[in-house]
Amino acid sequence: MRIRLPKGEGSGLDAVLVNTAGGIACGDRFSVGIEARSGAAVTVATPAAEKVYRSDGPVAELAVNLRLEAGTRLDWLPQETILFDRARLRRKLTAEMPDDASLTMFEAVVFGREARAEHIAKGLFEDCWRIRRGGRLVYADTLRLGGSIADLLQKPSVGKGARAFATLIHVAPDAEARLETVRESISSINGCDAAASAWNGLLAVRFCAMKVEALRAAAVPFLLAFRREPLPRVWLS
Repeated sequence: MRIRLPKGEGSGLDAVLVNTAGGIACGDRFSVGIEARSGAAVTVATPAAEKVYRSDGPVAELAVNLRLEAGTRLDWLPQETILFDRARLRRKLTAEMPDDASLTMFEAVVFGREARAEHIAKGLFEDCWRIRRGGRLVYADTLRLGGSIADLLQKPSVGKGARAFATLIHVAPDAEARLETVRESISSINGCDAAASAWNGLLAVRFCAMKVEALRAAAVPFLLAFRREPLPRVWLS
């Protein structure tokens, strides 16, 4: 893996995380650590969608650990993760931050390659998020889909046929106060379902769509308005 620091248009530093392997294969293990020191403002993105290839058994693992110091702003904005049929991925995102820092995390996942009308007849996707603020656990969420993921996504209580999903978590002193503005913003989205909640000093927004194009069409203007900053150029290329 490599990290590049292109010239950005926002108020902070842009960092682009590059997987030089070109994707995640069976049994791969990746570990990413990002530390934002006192007063820093940084946005971390990826240059393109991350592909998770089919596996003959071993589970690939991706661990992301974010650490924020006092007065920092860290935005974690990788582009979508695409799971191929029979892909097996276990992902864990953890963050530790003080009360006065600001953390925005956006992650999207797509089940199957749309260009091939691919469905995941068999696979594993486990996604574990843990955020600690001021030493307290304020957010814990785990999603686990195994077996015939395509069949699971057809269930109304799971995906209702959708195959592209995203989650935004914003943890900051202003998080709960932004709920009504966010709900008004997502109420006009077309082609993508979205809902927002706020509690415990954080704001959560969920997106789901039938196609990744619809998800991106909703996410890009939302992120621009929500962050009040330009997106990293790699998002728009």
